[in-house]
Amino acid sequence: MIRLLNPWWLLALLPVAAVIGIYVWRQLHRRAFAVRFTNVDLLSSLVPKGIGVRRHASATAFLLALVVLAFGLTRPSVDTKEPLERATIMLAIDVSLSMQATDVAPTRIEAAKSAASDFVRQLPASFNVGLVSFAKTASVLVSPTKERSAIMQAIDGLTLQESTATGEAVFTSLDAIRTVPADGAAGPPPARIVLLSDGFRTAGRSLEDASAAASAANVPVSTIAFGTDDGVVRIGNTPQRVPVDRPSLQKVAEVTKGYFYEAASKEELKRVYSDMGSSIGFRTKPREITQWYLGFGFLLALCAGALSLLWGSRLP
Repeated sequence: MIRLLNPWWLLALLPVAAVIGIYVWRQLHRRAFAVRFTNVDLLSSLVPKGIGVRRHASATAFLLALVVLAFGLTRPSVDTKEPLERATIMLAIDVSLSMQATDVAPTRIEAAKSAASDFVRQLPASFNVGLVSFAKTASVLVSPTKERSAIMQAIDGLTLQESTATGEAVFTSLDAIRTVPADGAAGPPPARIVLLSDGFRTAGRSLEDASAAASAANVPVSTIAFGTDDGVVRIGNTPQRVPVDRPSLQKVAEVTKGYFYEAASKEELKRVYSDMGSSIGFRTKPREITQWYLGFGFLLALCAGALSLLWGSRLP
């Protein structure tokens, strides 16, 4: 989408419109004069044969050049995405026992591992990426780093434990983000938390407190509700239903200005990660394309001059 950085320069179109109006008026006036002129033989000798509507070609090209150049004065631009400097992504993955449910093939945890690995691979190499796993407590498995191999190994080595401390996952991720070195820059790095969970919080601090802390730190938390409401796991000899807690995860995303997603299969989870990868850790910046308009206007002006010389032996 094209934006105009100085739209008030559109006023330059007013004199161009006036010139167009004068040209049209002159052409209509010329026709009226030709009708009143009774010496048709003399009139046909004055007007070169075979030109016809071509006499308007150079004027049209010249006027179009003026219109394009007037738009060029407005500093037209297009939005482009560029990675944020020092961008940090913390990936927090639920490793509670409910992740062994087979409603997502082959299991929730294996599908999550595969999709998370793909997500990390697609992130720009300049991004810092960290990994937090959480069950009864939350632990930083890999501090924010540009070394992707360490992240991949940690994802592959995820193991399941009891309970679900979703709030602790956010607090622990925030602590990890604070460890990113400043590298001469002022303030904390631009950061995002991507939290994947499949169940209700059963341990640790509340999600409300975690959301407040993330908002205060200006760190959006994007959440993924992973799994289906039909998930069942066997703990001991007792089967237990493990539905997904969508409302809580959605609330976290809303409060922190992140994104909320639902994924009920490995393929859906990969699409979610792909969508996230194109939206987090980037900023939209206008890139001027004034030179395109100047170049096109210059070509139109050249065309006007060439046509005028070709058919009229003079410049417009």
